[in-house]
Amino acid sequence: MKIASPRTRKRLHLLTGACLGLFLLTHFLNHALGLVSVEAMEGARRIFNMVWRTWLGTVLLYGSLLVHFVLALESLYRRQTLRMPVREMLKIVFGLSFPFLLVSHVINTRIESALTGFGDGYYEVLSRLWASPFSASTQSIALVLAWAHGCLGFWFWMRGRDWYPKYFLLIYSFALLVPLLALLGFVVGARSIPAMASDTWFKPVHTPPEILSDIRRIIFATLITAVGGTLLLRAIPVRGKIRVTYPDRAISVAKGFSVLEASRAAGIPHLSVCGGRGRCSTCRVRVTEGLERQPGPSDAERTTLTRIRAPDNVRLACQLRPIHNLSISPILGGDNIGLRAQPTEQQAAGRERHIAVLFCDLRDFTLLAQKQLPFDTVFLLNRYFETIGEAVEESGGVIDKFIGDGALALFGLNNRIEDACAQALTATARIAKGIDVLNRNFLSELDKPLRIAMGMHAGPAIIGQIGYGKASALTAVGDTINAASRLEGFAKEYDAQLAVSADVVRYAGLKVDDRESYNISIRGRTGTLETLIVYDAAEIGAMIEAEKRETRPSA
Repeated sequence: MKIASPRTRKRLHLLTGACLGLFLLTHFLNHALGLVSVEAMEGARRIFNMVWRTWLGTVLLYGSLLVHFVLALESLYRRQTLRMPVREMLKIVFGLSFPFLLVSHVINTRIESALTGFGDGYYEVLSRLWASPFSASTQSIALVLAWAHGCLGFWFWMRGRDWYPKYFLLIYSFALLVPLLALLGFVVGARSIPAMASDTWFKPVHTPPEILSDIRRIIFATLITAVGGTLLLRAIPVRGKIRVTYPDRAISVAKGFSVLEASRAAGIPHLSVCGGRGRCSTCRVRVTEGLERQPGPSDAERTTLTRIRAPDNVRLACQLRPIHNLSISPILGGDNIGLRAQPTEQQAAGRERHIAVLFCDLRDFTLLAQKQLPFDTVFLLNRYFETIGEAVEESGGVIDKFIGDGALALFGLNNRIEDACAQALTATARIAKGIDVLNRNFLSELDKPLRIAMGMHAGPAIIGQIGYGKASALTAVGDTINAASRLEGFAKEYDAQLAVSADVVRYAGLKVDDRESYNISIRGRTGTLETLIVYDAAEIGAMIEAEKRETRPSA
């Protein structure tokens, strides 16, 4: 069940959706004129009918409705799992439900008018609906569902545009006002009709009721068969399964699944900002094995991958439908990084401890971000934060907070200062190696390598839960934190990866006598601070290992 190419389907979906959205807008604005009078509604209806009641307008409207509905069924059939974000689910439910609610309205207006030749103006329609609370409620629900479906479609389409956040409040207000005014216009207009003296607007109905009932049953049966048949076809097992291997698990799925659908079906967090439409790159994965046996990217996917300068082994998870086993690694993770090891409030609130503090910052990231897509900026930051978080936690520290493209880590919340300083130095070596790995992995996507600057100091600090309500978090305050922040800036001045106070190195049991040091002044602090400059923080790891070998007792 495949209709045209993916690009053609996307264009048809957008064009038919835009046509239906325009009709809904004009129709609802016509309803809103009921706040003025029924005569105003009738006057506007005659103008709108010059567009929508012509043969061209009729073909365009009902052709768009048919094509849009068929494309929705085809998309539902191709969707291999019904696990999806709530907004996507609501869009599908609204889109498939409101045609059933519109059947009676279409029969009583367009079809009956075509059979009898009598008009179906607001006098007749409002009177008929207002006389039946069930019909009035049904059409009101259909109005809301149709508009909600259109708004969700518009949101998925436009949310990635640069201008959208600027006009979001205006668009949101407009989206709320249109259906509200339409419903109010319907109620006010319908209530005003019985008060009128003349009933000349009522037209005899020449179509036998049984004929309209037969037409209604046929349309309902067709809709139920279409939706039910699509769901039944989805339930038929597809021959052949493939194995998708993730870094931490492997799952088996039927051929035809996209990688994104495979992740959702297995409950694996997998980001997709655009809802799986290939309009962003947040769902991209690195195919580590089996890429050569998979279908190539479509034109739309290739355009996105080319724009972000992705290497050959990177594909969009929402567009890649593997036909053979493959191994992948999602590039942009869905979980928070580096926050699991923080102690409880009871353990850390309001106590003074001697700790080691590490500040880490990306250099020139603002200039780098200006050349990247917003999604790619998020991707780079998350991979960088993942590198920092894993290095800190594996070394025994905790992440205090991420600030812009910087990070603050604490060591020694529950151990001796000597151990904390050794852990902090180990973390800097791991961070440096992690940044090197990132630069190698994403060489083709970066104009120049990522560079870091770190500052580290050790001393007394107050540890506690600071903030208000949900914004409260574990943090540290005091002169030690200020000094570490200043040392991070000092590392930038010397174009080095690390500026570390001699106190940290001595606490860790390393020798500083043979290294060049600087006595620097810290704002708000009396005296100077002896500081060592380390141009390549990876060498710290070698120093620690050498010191361990020297102190290890001989066999």
